[in-house]
Amino acid sequence: MDVPRDQITTLMDHGLYTSAQMLGCFLVSSSAVNPETSPHIKAESLVLLGDALFREREHRRAIHTYKQALQHYKIIPRQTSTTRISFENEVKFKIASCHCALNENVAALAEMEGIPSKARNLQMNLLMGKLHRNSRQNRAAIACYKECLRHCPYVIEAIIALAELGATAKDILSLFPQTPNRSGRPPFDHFESSRWLQRYVEAQCCIASNDYKGGLELFAELLQRFPNNIHILLEIAKVEAIIGKNDEAIMNFEKVRSIDPHIITYMDEYAMLLKIKSDDLKLNKLVYDLVRIDPTRPEVFVALSVAWEKKDERGALTYADKSIQIDERHIPGYIMKGNMYLSANQPDAAVVAFRGAQELKPDLRSYQGLVRSYLALSKVKEALYVAREAMKAMPQSAKALKLVGDVHASNSSGREKAKKFYESALRLEPGYLGAALALAELHVMEGRTADSISLLERYLKDWADDSLHVKLAQVFAATNMLQDALSHYQSALRINAQNEAAKKGLERLEKQMKGVDPDAPEEDEDNEVEDADGDPEEAELL
Repeated sequence: MDVPRDQITTLMDHGLYTSAQMLGCFLVSSSAVNPETSPHIKAESLVLLGDALFREREHRRAIHTYKQALQHYKIIPRQTSTTRISFENEVKFKIASCHCALNENVAALAEMEGIPSKARNLQMNLLMGKLHRNSRQNRAAIACYKECLRHCPYVIEAIIALAELGATAKDILSLFPQTPNRSGRPPFDHFESSRWLQRYVEAQCCIASNDYKGGLELFAELLQRFPNNIHILLEIAKVEAIIGKNDEAIMNFEKVRSIDPHIITYMDEYAMLLKIKSDDLKLNKLVYDLVRIDPTRPEVFVALSVAWEKKDERGALTYADKSIQIDERHIPGYIMKGNMYLSANQPDAAVVAFRGAQELKPDLRSYQGLVRSYLALSKVKEALYVAREAMKAMPQSAKALKLVGDVHASNSSGREKAKKFYESALRLEPGYLGAALALAELHVMEGRTADSISLLERYLKDWADDSLHVKLAQVFAATNMLQDALSHYQSALRINAQNEAAKKGLERLEKQMKGVDPDAPEEDEDNEVEDADGDPEEAELL
């Protein structure tokens, strides 16, 4: 009695993988199939069972089954060797895919390297590119991704990867097929129906080269042609989150969630923004939704880390680590770890985390994290080097200019330089409140309290921001203008009731207004940090 092989394929086509797997067990154990006289039938039956196991995510069993299939196929007579080689290549690809699913990149790459480059199809080249990139073999990865686009210009993953690996838009567009078809026109015409793809390539190349403004403009142009495009909205929101346009990013993330409430991509970025805004209600709802949708994704573990940071720092760190275990290239996991280590006063560990993010893809946040970490370690020279690297990578970025200013401001001899960098940042981006707040703080440090108050009040006319009110309240409190300080703390809390700095400042101010020394409880604590001088070499740099 034979088992119908075509029925396994039917079950697979209908997504009935458990039934397909069970039927496959009957098929491969059937006495009707003699592995010695019909090795190809036995091998093909084992592959069908392996496919069902792969779909059921039983990857170890699938690998074992595929390897059994290869053993049977090796005894096929030489006259059909071409068919045998093609079969072996397909099975090796399936084995590599299983290893990938298990995060076993070395084993996956070993299988794929057994397939000759000329025999690789589109799927194989894409997987090969990912494996080479994960192994930091960038030149080999670029070659594989280019081969993908020569076959099909719409492999978006290959476009993004090539942009991130340093390819220019011109290089990428030159790969698209240009062989004329029967009508005499190229299959890919930049100037007609596929012009949007050219814009998309240019946008990704802008973002990869840290030209965030140019990238956002191109994405906005694409969004006009494709309104409510979830992928484009997510790309815009991610960039806005990176460059500190938090309100705009939150708005776009919320728009995406309103279109598709089950989306997970970049939702950890959204979680980090909600934490910055102290919107615990939305954050908890987001995490609850993500865990219900798919608890195996790295974004979910970063979001859990964000939600648990205040309650359990060690648990939050474990979640961030888990996100990286799932996907070694998941940058938000490294950024989250770095920020947590900084908060826990472990700048050495923070440097390692931010370096991990930067090695994958340098962006503004990894530069900012490294500068903060090195300054916390009093490594001014290293901080200045990183800040200058950021400025070279992003010459038109006010945030990069501010980073250099922050390093100079950390040393009393560099404050005049810091002032120039902060002012340059504000000329480049007048609405950059981070630079305005840093300049106001610098004025206070230099004893120019009136200048600080004037600057902050000027900004408050155009931007009703809680951080501006808090800074102004702190300046007023330091100069004993307590009633003015009270007014601004209250204004900050009206804008953002969860602003921790405003809450603590107001509590401290109320003690001052009652004639109580707000620092009295801390008098016994020996927690002051000595103001050690930097070494001569660092002083020279500044």
